[in-house]
Amino acid sequence: MHKLFDLYFVSSNPHKYKEAKNILDSFGIKLGFLKLDLEEIQSTSLKDIAEKKAKDAFSKSKKPIIIEDDGLFIDSLNGFPGPYSSYVFKTIGNKGILKLVSSKRKAKFVSIITYCDKKTLESFDAKLDGIISKSQKGKGWGYDPIFIPKNSRKTFAEIENKNKLSHRFKALKKFSNWYLHKLESSGR
Repeated sequence: MHKLFDLYFVSSNPHKYKEAKNILDSFGIKLGFLKLDLEEIQSTSLKDIAEKKAKDAFSKSKKPIIIEDDGLFIDSLNGFPGPYSSYVFKTIGNKGILKLVSSKRKAKFVSIITYCDKKTLESFDAKLDGIISKSQKGKGWGYDPIFIPKNSRKTFAEIENKNKLSHRFKALKKFSNWYLHKLESSGR
C-alpha cells in the first residue's frame, strides 16, 4: 500500500505549512500537516529551538517530521526580534517593528528546517538578506509586508514567486537534497 505522506510538517502556523508543502511538492516529497502543542524553549539559537521542538514532535507523533523555525534579524536592533519573531509579531506586529527601525533598515530572514525520525536529527539553515520597508506593502502574512529581499524593490507580500527565493525555500531545498539522497541510499 502506498503511503499518503513521506513526512509531516509540525506547526501551529498553517501559512508555513502551505509554503513548505508547495516547495516540497516541487521536489516530489509529499508533506502532511500535524498541529501539535510543542514545548518551545527560550534560546538565542534558532537551531536549538528547532531541534528541541523536533524531538518533542517526533516523541508525540511517532512519525518522521520536519519543524521550521525562523526569525527576522534587524541589524539596527542588534538582531531583534530574531528567535522571538513570532512573539514580537503577535504583540507589536509590523507597525511596532516599523516604529522601532531607524534609518538603517538592513535585515535578514533566517530559516532552520529540522528533520527528526527514530534514528536521525538533522538541521538545515538558510538566510536571505534584505531591508525593512518604510511602510507595509501588499497582502501577506507575518513580516512579508515589511521585508524587501535583496535585489528587489517589492516586499515578500508583493512578490509572486516568493517560494522560489525565500529563506524557507533555500532551507527546504537543502533539506530535500539530503532527504532524497537518504531515501535513495536506503533503497526506497
